[in-house]
Amino acid sequence: MTQPAVTHPNMTIVDHPLVQHKLSLMRDARTPGPEFRRLLREISLLLTYEATRDLPLADRTIATPLTEMQAPMMDGPDPVVVSILRAGNGLLDGVLDVIPTARVGFVGLYRDEATLRPVQYYCKLPPEMSGRLVVAVDPMLATGNSSAAAVDLLKAAGATELCLICLLAAPEGVACMAQAHPDVRIVTASLDSHLNEKGYIVPGLGDAGDRIFGTV
Repeated sequence: MTQPAVTHPNMTIVDHPLVQHKLSLMRDARTPGPEFRRLLREISLLLTYEATRDLPLADRTIATPLTEMQAPMMDGPDPVVVSILRAGNGLLDGVLDVIPTARVGFVGLYRDEATLRPVQYYCKLPPEMSGRLVVAVDPMLATGNSSAAAVDLLKAAGATELCLICLLAAPEGVACMAQAHPDVRIVTASLDSHLNEKGYIVPGLGDAGDRIFGTV
């Protein structure tokens, strides 16, 4: 699929063949819920690989079966992963598979279907957000309003190094994030064409939360 022009200074589109193949299977309306969830978890592993490529390392002495060596290992405070409820939970387990020591937070937002604006109903975050990578996860960056509102909360809690992992992004959502939070990195599997009149990403894959949790 031809990607629209990128309009965010810190966005990475992960075009690895495995990511794109799995994403195509998820787009297919015939893919059942259990398969959809499995594919989403697998893609989240691959997106996390990209999102965490700049984590700091420090050499430490270890003993291999043959000798001692200076081996690079993660250094600094553990990252924080924040799920933007409810659909963010579909990505959360995959991210934790890669960085199991991460602290976990939750931000509850739902979209008012009349205004397309986010409404907050829950927020629980780990203490000491500053000085550590904070990764927010939400499958769909559609209007961008919910993601921008979630990042507002994370910054208010002290987060300074932020990355948003999403499965799909729309140009409208990317533009919203570029205006509100140009410093926040975006890692996504695809920049799709546009939003329809109901605020859904086209061609998209439907409502991610409904397909994850079987509430279609």
